[in-house]
Amino acid sequence: MRILILGGTWFLGRAIAASAIEHGHQVTVFNRGRSGGDPDGAEAIRGDRESEDGLKRLAGSGPWDVVVDPSGQVPRVVLASARALVGSGRYVFVSSVSAYAGWPIDPLTETSALLESRADAGPEFGYTDPRGYPTQYGFAKAGCEQAVLDVFGPDRATILRPGVILGPWEYVGRLPWWLRRVAEGGRVLAPGDPNQLIQPVDVRDVADFATRTAEHDFGGAFNVTAPANHTTFAGFLEACRQVTGSDAEFVWVGDDQLAAVGVRQWTEIPLWRSVGAFPGTWKVSSAKAAASGLSARTIRATVADTWQWLTSGGQAVASARASELGIDPEREAEILACAGR
Repeated sequence: MRILILGGTWFLGRAIAASAIEHGHQVTVFNRGRSGGDPDGAEAIRGDRESEDGLKRLAGSGPWDVVVDPSGQVPRVVLASARALVGSGRYVFVSSVSAYAGWPIDPLTETSALLESRADAGPEFGYTDPRGYPTQYGFAKAGCEQAVLDVFGPDRATILRPGVILGPWEYVGRLPWWLRRVAEGGRVLAPGDPNQLIQPVDVRDVADFATRTAEHDFGGAFNVTAPANHTTFAGFLEACRQVTGSDAEFVWVGDDQLAAVGVRQWTEIPLWRSVGAFPGTWKVSSAKAAASGLSARTIRATVADTWQWLTSGGQAVASARASELGIDPEREAEILACAGR
């Protein structure tokens, strides 16, 4: 099978390319060649998807059996890409749970309402509410989904909506931050309820499912998360402690205490959101994808492989989002002191 990946050098795109190649497919990646490196075994075509000439040159090398788009962020750019590649068999677009109108408040399935957007919207469309939801990113992803559906139709379009993705090559930096902090040892601020269920998904599991949808010609939308009972926050942090060999002591501070001192949820303490304020964060059903072959490796496997990657010199492509992550050590110590621990 001939598979085209738009991007293919960053986190998820790289993993999809590796998965498709491992499954014996002929993989082409299309990118500007400015960040990361092309995956081993893939043919590379250089070009900019925001350039009409670049898309024309790309289309001239097709068609492909499947186009996989893990990099689309702006609806009108995805619309132009889909139109240029409409002669291909299927378009698999990687969206996000942020495209749902109810995330992170409501429990979600694939039938939950999406944010209202437009297939031809530009990067300025939408807004980020001061509450933290909905986000401009979510509006954009919803518009990108519509763009793919408008061009390829429901029978030839596949929409994947992952939640939080972790694993080797992660460029956002959530898991790398936690690994480095736990590896330092000492008293570590642990947020909220240790028994809070969380469902981050391994990047390689998302990639394998994307390949599977291509191989089996699956259409429609799929939430792509780990199952609801995947792990707890305590289980996640314990995995970090075990794989780093750390002597860290986790000191659990409740949601209300953290909110009272203004800790920024999701960024200052990565992956943490108050259950009272954001009850739907980790309540995304991926039962449909699981029934179609999505599998989830253990959180310990994800943590261990990411730590091995980091300690062997792994370094993701630089991202501005990584600079937003993490609590200042002095502030962490102050919160622990105020909590009476």
